[in-house]
Amino acid sequence: MIRDREFYRTILRISLPAAFQALVSFLVVVADDIMVSLLPNHTVAQAAVSQVNSITAFYTATMTGLVSGSAVLIAQYWGKKDMARIRRIFSVVLWFCALVAVAFVAVARLFPEAVVGIVIKGEETEAVALALEYFAIVCFTYLPFAITTALIGMLRSIEIVRITLVTTVIALFVNIGLNYVLIFGRLGLPAMGVRGAALATLITRIVEMIVVCVYVFAVQKQLEFRPKDLLCVDGTLARDYMRYGLPVGLTDMQWALIGMIKSAIIGQMGAAFMAANNIASSMANLGTMFTFALAGGACVMVGKAVGKGDYDLARAYSKTIQIMFFIIGLVMAALVFALREPFTRLYGSSADPEVYGLSVAMIAILSVTLIGTSYHASCFVGINRGAGDSRFVAMVDMICGWLVVLPATLLAAFVFHAPLPIVFLCTRIDQCFKWLIAFIRLRGDKWIRNVTREAA
Repeated sequence: MIRDREFYRTILRISLPAAFQALVSFLVVVADDIMVSLLPNHTVAQAAVSQVNSITAFYTATMTGLVSGSAVLIAQYWGKKDMARIRRIFSVVLWFCALVAVAFVAVARLFPEAVVGIVIKGEETEAVALALEYFAIVCFTYLPFAITTALIGMLRSIEIVRITLVTTVIALFVNIGLNYVLIFGRLGLPAMGVRGAALATLITRIVEMIVVCVYVFAVQKQLEFRPKDLLCVDGTLARDYMRYGLPVGLTDMQWALIGMIKSAIIGQMGAAFMAANNIASSMANLGTMFTFALAGGACVMVGKAVGKGDYDLARAYSKTIQIMFFIIGLVMAALVFALREPFTRLYGSSADPEVYGLSVAMIAILSVTLIGTSYHASCFVGINRGAGDSRFVAMVDMICGWLVVLPATLLAAFVFHAPLPIVFLCTRIDQCFKWLIAFIRLRGDKWIRNVTREAA
């Protein structure tokens, strides 16, 4: 175990703002879901919004992955204090994220019925109609979200985290306030239902983007990044990003695609299962938000050590981080299990015994799998990515997702017609064994890969 208190102070200083941001984002999503669940047709509305949000989750994970890929390079150059190359990586990643966002919006606007049809079967006509109303507006949040996520994620890699707190607090109050006004029709405005929830999210994302851009280009001085720097795209660093960073983005993207396919399977099994899965997924976010925030901090710490060439320190960090996250996993699993019933009741699901019973059973299953999730997230998202071992992580996620999770879920749902909680377990079956793969990988030295270039 690392005994240097500065290690713990630094990792918490990087991670806690991200954890707070995740918590507030979680509260915003839960507030959305709770308000939607208070509408007259609450089960159908909640199912429609949750299924569309599975599409948005695919996009969000893609953006987060692309930005996390930049952390592989930025954290190691940060260890060398090479600010010129960090600025150039900022430019490459920001352009890349913006172009991907435009592509997503174009597909959403040109083929909305086809996209929504992936996650909701056509026979659920009421749910499909509400989903299309919601999706038509919420897809425009993708571009401001891309810019905000790219800038905040890259700043976090050089330990600038204060802006995260500011934007998070602003988003909390703006989104909840607008939701209340637009969903239910307050202050003389008409009640917009699910369209109001989507519009509130769009306005919030635009406000977030403006705040972050002002901070990056006019307030913070550590990086001295200016709008004109966006015109300087370094071909060599762009290729480095494609080689070492893009696999991270593709990993998260393909895993999010698997998540959307799982939602599509659930979407074929009725509105009650869709609503229960939405509640369980919200609880999963609560159970993993602190884990993934700390994993981001671990990525920066390990990346700095590898970038400086101090591999012994990187190994020491790795051992300490693994112990920390195993303990965190136990705590979060116990917390999620204890809160499964009161959390479910927040959604008004007690009025629907089927949704309530499914939700409680699914969250109980979720709590057990969280122990493995916490450990392997610390390794794959934190240690391996920070050390430049992103290709191994991509390979493991691809094999587990396409060859284990999806076949198991399809067989349970449509061949064996298993009880719905068992189908849900199959969607998370990889969390029961990926921790062992991570443990074995970190026993040797193959995970340490210095991906930086020497100063010109």
